[in-house]
Amino acid sequence: MIIDYQSASHPGDIETDLCIIGAGAAGIAIAHSFIGTPVNVCMIESGGLSGEQRNQALYEGASVGSPPFDPGTSRMRVFGGSCNLWGGGCIPLSRQDLSEREWVPHSGWPLSYSELKPYYTRARSFCQIDSHDFEDGSFLTPLARPPLPFDDDKLVNQIFARSPILFGEAYREQLEHAPNIKILLHTNLLELHASPGGSCVREAHIATLDGHRGVVRARHYVLACGGIENARLLLLSDSTVPQGLGNQHDLVGRFFMDHPSGKLGTVHTDQPHRLTRPYDRELGKGPRPTFPEIGLAHEAQKTHRLLNGRVHPFAVEGPTPKGIRALRDLRAALRPPVRDEGALLEARLCAAMKNGSTRLDGAAAMPEESIGVLALRLGLGAGDIVKAFLHKVTDKPTVRATHVDLVGYFEQAPNPHSRITLSHERDALGQRKVCVDWRLTPLDLRTYRTAATLFGNELAQACNGRFEPEPWVTEDTMPLVRGTAHHIGTTRMSDDPRTGVVDRHCRVHGIDNLHIAGSSVFPTGGWAFPTFTIVALSLRLAEHLRGALMTCASTGML
Repeated sequence: MIIDYQSASHPGDIETDLCIIGAGAAGIAIAHSFIGTPVNVCMIESGGLSGEQRNQALYEGASVGSPPFDPGTSRMRVFGGSCNLWGGGCIPLSRQDLSEREWVPHSGWPLSYSELKPYYTRARSFCQIDSHDFEDGSFLTPLARPPLPFDDDKLVNQIFARSPILFGEAYREQLEHAPNIKILLHTNLLELHASPGGSCVREAHIATLDGHRGVVRARHYVLACGGIENARLLLLSDSTVPQGLGNQHDLVGRFFMDHPSGKLGTVHTDQPHRLTRPYDRELGKGPRPTFPEIGLAHEAQKTHRLLNGRVHPFAVEGPTPKGIRALRDLRAALRPPVRDEGALLEARLCAAMKNGSTRLDGAAAMPEESIGVLALRLGLGAGDIVKAFLHKVTDKPTVRATHVDLVGYFEQAPNPHSRITLSHERDALGQRKVCVDWRLTPLDLRTYRTAATLFGNELAQACNGRFEPEPWVTEDTMPLVRGTAHHIGTTRMSDDPRTGVVDRHCRVHGIDNLHIAGSSVFPTGGWAFPTFTIVALSLRLAEHLRGALMTCASTGML
């Protein structure tokens, strides 16, 4: 059942077995695991079924670190979560990503790759990519075109699979019709109210922007609101425990990480397509295509004492032939404009994260000429289109590239001084807004510069070219990097409550019935897109909770 909590017929206080706060990838994966069981689940989602600016505004906050970080545009408050904006990339972490590395302070998971692997297998099915086998940081599916060969001690090709689904769309109907699942939309968690001493959560206080308030009482609670909001909500839950829940060792919000990204340099070559075509994501085949990414070999990370990272070569087109330009303009003119609030919000967030090219007015660079003029231009450029077709047949790009930009994406070192705190400003619900202090370490900076040279020289050699690094790579200046909206580490996992917020079962240390789902529990993040691991850990947590709650059901305690 899906209920809009801000409607006039909203329910009063709710009694349930399991309360999940957040309906993104993690929350939906957990709720889906309970369909058809005797366990009653209530899932709370702040947004609606599509994006709304008034809800999105609740994500706004401050940035005090370097590089700057905008918490309001790097995530989405809606049913389905920020994965409404994702590109579908799925790849497992490697054994080394999970291991303690003596050159990476605070590294090492309490879980091994072999412990995670069964849940990666289940995550394949949930992400609807179960046709692809995987192993140790890569899928194993043969590729449509062979990637470049590399020295295995330096660079490796790691394969990711693209999921064809958005979780909110794919699983909404099943969740809506499940008799034991209740979803509350437009419902914001104000506080998890704990018992005296904070050993268990007694109730979740909820509210809408229109003033409705209520309480959810459950046996178990799961926070699944993302790497920033999970920490914020724990810190806001301070009426019984002044420092916030799970924060007895001042760890909630610390070790905030992303996957910093930036242009490393340019490869100048007469054969740019040789470098870019094997890695072109527009050339995937089938509904669940796989693509290679160029990563740092484990041996290179050990030898140079670096963090993990990858690089993607982007072809930079030369002058576009008139016929090709006319064809592109005609396609844009025939594309229907987007007008609804949700789509416009998605376009704005994609533009802010540079994950899309749609303009904010939904017109996607709409040409000013009429359809008739565009058709005439197309006819005059027919020769260019014929040439482009011949290029496609011979697997060459439609428009020749003048050079190749190399963009790096890197793991970030765990840093206790990179953190999420609460600011003194308040949102529309009267809650303190988030403050992000995102910081890079000397190991981060050394990784970018060393890896840039390694990536650039190897890729230039592969296409008989020359690598020209960006000035910041060779100069002692702040690197030009930005986040990629992969929020990691603010409620990190550890068996020791002095070094982590949750244990290996994602239970908050010292609190019997509160668990956390999502990448906020990752101790380190590798370079891998985090969603596949988020789903795997969520399915593992669901299994753990199902065992506990089903035991209660069998003894008549539910």
